[in-house]
Amino acid sequence: MNTHPMVRWGASLLGISLLLTSCTTPPVANDASTADTIYTDGHVITMNDANPSAEALAVKDGRILAVGTSASVLKTRGKETRVVKLNGKTLLPGFIDGHSHFINSLSVANQANVYAPPFGPGKTVEGIVSALKKLQSEQHIRPGEFILAYGYDENALPPDHGLSAADLDPAFPDNPVLVGHVSLHGAVLNSVALKKFKITSETPTPEGGIILRKPGTQEPSGLLMETAFLPIFAALPKPTVEQSLVAIEKGQRIYAAAGVTTAQDGASHLADVEILKRGAAAGKLFIDVVAFPFITDFDAVLGKYPASSFGRYDHGLKLGGIKVTTDGSPQGRTAFFTTPYLNGGPGGEQDWKGEPTFPKPVLNTMIKRVYDAGLPLIVHANGDAAIDIVLEAHAAALGDKRAGDHRTGIIHCQFVRPDQLDKIAAWNIIPSFYTEHTYFFGSTHVANRGMAQAEFISPLKTAVSRGIRFANHTDFNVAPIDQMFVLWTAVNRVTREGTVLGANERVTPMEGLKALTIHPAYWYREESSKGSLEVGKLADLVILDRNPLTVDPMTIKDIHVVETIKEGRNIYAAR
Repeated sequence: MNTHPMVRWGASLLGISLLLTSCTTPPVANDASTADTIYTDGHVITMNDANPSAEALAVKDGRILAVGTSASVLKTRGKETRVVKLNGKTLLPGFIDGHSHFINSLSVANQANVYAPPFGPGKTVEGIVSALKKLQSEQHIRPGEFILAYGYDENALPPDHGLSAADLDPAFPDNPVLVGHVSLHGAVLNSVALKKFKITSETPTPEGGIILRKPGTQEPSGLLMETAFLPIFAALPKPTVEQSLVAIEKGQRIYAAAGVTTAQDGASHLADVEILKRGAAAGKLFIDVVAFPFITDFDAVLGKYPASSFGRYDHGLKLGGIKVTTDGSPQGRTAFFTTPYLNGGPGGEQDWKGEPTFPKPVLNTMIKRVYDAGLPLIVHANGDAAIDIVLEAHAAALGDKRAGDHRTGIIHCQFVRPDQLDKIAAWNIIPSFYTEHTYFFGSTHVANRGMAQAEFISPLKTAVSRGIRFANHTDFNVAPIDQMFVLWTAVNRVTREGTVLGANERVTPMEGLKALTIHPAYWYREESSKGSLEVGKLADLVILDRNPLTVDPMTIKDIHVVETIKEGRNIYAAR
């Protein structure tokens, strides 16, 4: 049973256990069971194929007591029962995060948002610099202290003018500035920051990394990506214990406001795990967090938290498995492909196909170590060559058990080929797709990879036709946490410029919702307690102001979260 702190007062499941027998009509509660809360007078989307819709739902002790017709559910009403009239609003299972970096939510409140429109000012250098200066002023950042930003996308700037140290230096001569790339795989540093981290013309470019140089020289221009960026990221200032506990609460509010009741931290370093563990022990987690420690911290994490401790919640935190990365981002031209990019590499490289993050033998060893430890695995892979080496390593490590109940996930899986989908289906691998790329980077992918490949990115409909369970995600803070926007992109696949990219891969709203609820619940081995509205499951709920199954599909992105409920307790209410 989930030991989330919000239900530690101890739910009595006696009445609930009587309801778990199968029936041909929606189940109702035993007369002796009295609901704490009943939701009625709205639309209930259960995500349960046997009973996909209902009129009302009852909650007791943090779990679903009854779901069905209003008449049947109201039989659970007692003198103290709170009856919530939805007034035509829509009730669904709380959203389950298909992939993001929860730990980043702890810091974004102290960083400048430089997303491209409509989510930020990042379409010009001036807009980026202005956002940084505003942060510096509002937070009273002193000389010598770091100024950080997130969401930079060079593709949103005018052609051939990516952000550089030269753009940042005049405004920030006394502070190290680091503007995080939207892929989370790199950043642009100003000259003060480059000096602080000793990045010079003498610094070699590491294997699997990129240090962009000034034309005709070896002088770094500011952008560092992949393995060249990893040591810089690791060396950034860390919050104090007190600061991290405050930040954990702030970070969860970002997720709760989007209706997310279970979040993922999709590449936790040991220090991140320690922060989350402290927050959990202090009772600060009011949503569930599933952390996947990064492969480079495998020994350090397992040295403190053995494999036997994975897979179960402790005060809202679960170590879910291990994360491995195999390539970069397609918009940053660091994803690994079998064919060249149409416009070369990020540093002007010719015949550029990208590179794997780790050499293939190293990757094979990493994946085998995870499986040998009996731990779940999620693997970042964007380009088709990266997906090839993931599938090969999976098969080599598991042999005849490659199609077992391992629930291995491929994160992003964007430029997957049809033949690779056949293996994914046969081997029961779970992709977590990323349809928001059709909006944010659709035109960039057409320019980088051509129309045919771009139209097949995140091929949800083909995955449905093959019987593949898949999730869909934001990769926050690559994109904002906005599950209705994720659903909108899955259903419509409209680019920033207003054109449809890959019409044949659009899915129905119901198929898109499954990727935000019941499918990721299955992926996390939590399908018996989350992901659908069924008797006995946790009362993790979200209330929307409109029904995504019935509105004009193009207006799905305009649907708002009204309330978010975790195990029967309200954790977010719109003002």
